[in-house]
Amino acid sequence: MPSSARRAAIAGVSSVIALVSVTACGGGSTASTASTGSADKLQAAPAAQNLAGVCPKTVVVQVDWEPEAEHGPLYNLVGPGSTVDSDKKRITGPLVIGGKDTGVDIQIRAGGSAIGYQTVPSQMYVDKSITLGTVTTDVAISASAKQPVTAVAALMKKSPQVLMWDPATHPDWKSIADIGKSNAKVVYVNGSTYASLLVSKGLIKKSQLDGSYDGAPARFVSNPGIAQQGFATAEPYIYQHEVSAWKKPIKYQLLADVGYNVYPEALSVRSGELKSLSPCLKKLVPVLQQSAADYAAKPSATVKLIADLVQQYNTGWVYSEGTGTFAAKQMVKLGILGNEADGSVGSFDTKRVASALKTFTPLVEQSGAKVKAGLTAQDLATDEFIDPSIGLK
Repeated sequence: MPSSARRAAIAGVSSVIALVSVTACGGGSTASTASTGSADKLQAAPAAQNLAGVCPKTVVVQVDWEPEAEHGPLYNLVGPGSTVDSDKKRITGPLVIGGKDTGVDIQIRAGGSAIGYQTVPSQMYVDKSITLGTVTTDVAISASAKQPVTAVAALMKKSPQVLMWDPATHPDWKSIADIGKSNAKVVYVNGSTYASLLVSKGLIKKSQLDGSYDGAPARFVSNPGIAQQGFATAEPYIYQHEVSAWKKPIKYQLLADVGYNVYPEALSVRSGELKSLSPCLKKLVPVLQQSAADYAAKPSATVKLIADLVQQYNTGWVYSEGTGTFAAKQMVKLGILGNEADGSVGSFDTKRVASALKTFTPLVEQSGAKVKAGLTAQDLATDEFIDPSIGLK
């Protein structure tokens, strides 16, 4: 099954999955293989980027899904001499920025099947060794009552999620609003908060919603009259180059353009540890920002690593180097990875966080989640550790 399609089938359900606790996968023998390269000759990073003594010896990052280009700024930090644990689906190595060793290690743990499809906040509260997790704003709202997290850096500026359609079947469709003017079915993962949002905004009729999306391309291929959820960073490439029964362009509109104003997969800490982690975050967050800028400028080596990890983890997740290369370029082209209005990468627009809180709180509560009373935008995200001088060139 194509990579992004499978991710959409799981990652699209934010608030609903947040209500379900699933036992994480684990156990069995551990298979570790040393990656190529050696950390012995790495030059030390300058004092401002030296994390030794202020950060954990290993900065552990739990991501929400399998290795993919959207996580590139994180994988870009993994230096030579890293090791891959193909059983537990994680990579550990020197935390390197600009080719220089920061004095600590980084461990990036895959999500999805590796954590039993749990949400990242639930995993962060089960395993306190996790330093940072990637948490989308609506998921953070869903988790706020029992598993509160605070975002300290935005991994992406806006969501890559889309609704897609066949331009040959629907030459008159230019936007999601045009889909709503028809009676075409909108195939998505049941429980996705964006679907409720589109209905509440009058962009899609409730009668159009079809929550039976299973991640496979077969239905779209056999019935191109439908609209379908997807990702701007994957489906346009996958359907044109990798779905043999299609092999032609699709059209789409970003959900971010019609009010899905979350910060996707924002790097977050357990809210109660924000103060104790502050000395580390003051140095670490600017390093993360610089890595995002470096990755945007030159993603090829990191994309290759991501594709290699997918092969080593061997979970059934399919992700080609071609898809990753397309995704890295598409992220910059569409502003998915880009600077905020202040010119910095990784920062938050506090008005936008407040707007997302107002928009998604009732939608999350409709799904059955309990939102923390008095939850504020400041609880969800902070720019305290952002270096405003670091941005994409």
